[in-house]
This record gives sequence, structure tokens and C-alpha cells, in this order.
Amino acid sequence: MDGDSEDHLDVVFGIAERRGAKIDIHLHEAGLPGVAQLHRIAARTRALGLGGRVAVSHAYALGDVDEPALDAVARALADAGVAIMTNAPGDRAFPPILRLREHGVRLFAGNDNIRDAWWPYGNGDMLQRAMLIGYRSGFYSDEDLGVALDMATTEAAKALGLEGRGLEPGAQASFVALPASCGAAAVAAPPAERLVFRHGIGLNLPD
Repeated sequence: MDGDSEDHLDVVFGIAERRGAKIDIHLHEAGLPGVAQLHRIAARTRALGLGGRVAVSHAYALGDVDEPALDAVARALADAGVAIMTNAPGDRAFPPILRLREHGVRLFAGNDNIRDAWWPYGNGDMLQRAMLIGYRSGFYSDEDLGVALDMATTEAAKALGLEGRGLEPGAQASFVALPASCGAAAVAAPPAERLVFRHGIGLNLPD
């Protein structure tokens, strides 16, 4: 708002460097000014060796610019290890997921506000969020719908630095079971019926 991008980043990255904190920056600037800010974030992340510890939420600008500008900033984000979170907003351009992934950028899903003064929608259901990401991205194949599911599960865990997540040997036995023939089907039509397990214990099993 004050036009002083560098001072803002001095404060944010200074705190992270001193305290060993991770960074999440909500970036709403559109178009080329937003992309310029992403380049600044990537440069600082790389200079401080904070790869894997910095995420940018929303980054609407990535959905506004032409392919050369997009590809250039995607390479910078991937090289620096900066992740991008999207909630597939209903009224804004948002990051082109598949093209960014081609460059090696980590993308993950999240909710923004949940039924508060800014946003009357949202229920915290990450499978529904995956569906909205697939819907707005025009994902029709099982493979692409699987990307949306990964963004709400394993990619989100990796972006947050959480270990032992996913369906693999040695991972936590914390998962959601639901009636769907495959992951793509669950994303395309999220079923209401869910069984939740945490560390192997069913939390909502029927009597």
C-alpha cells in the first residue's frame, strides 16, 4: 500500500533470519507488479538459503501475465524453493498449476478465510478445495485430478515441512477413508461420507 516493497521484505526476511522462522506472504498484487514482487521474494529466499521455508499465498499475478513473464518467474521460484498456495478463488485469476509444475514449482492447496467478515464461504474441507481447484483449472483427466488431490494432501504436507504423511510404509496411520473408486473420482465428486483415522484410531467410526 505504501509502495515500499523492499522495506516490507527487509522486515519479513529479517525476522525469519533472526528467529529461524518460516515465511508465508499473502500476495494480492496483480499483473507485472505482482510478478516483480515474486522475483524479489525468490531472490531473497535464495540469498538467505531459505529454500523450502518460504511460501506465497494466492499470487494472483501468476494468472495475469503472458507466458514469457510467467515462465521467467516460475524458473526463479523453482530455483529458490518458494512454494505457492492457491485456494482457487472464485473471482480472480490464479496460478496456472500445470505450467508452474512443469518448471518445478511446488504448489499446494489451502483455504483462505472460512465464513468470516471477508468471505461467507468455506468449511475447511480440503477435498472440496481440491475439487474447486480441478474445476477452475479445467482438469478432466484422472492424472490432472490427481494433481489437485496431491495439492490438498502430500504437497501441502511437504510445503509445511511435515514428515510421515502420505500412503507409504512408515508414514503415520492418519488418513481419511471414503467411498470412491479412485482419487480422481473423489476429487470430481467429493462424497459426504468420511471415516477419519488419526494415528490408527478411528475418530468417527459407526457404533
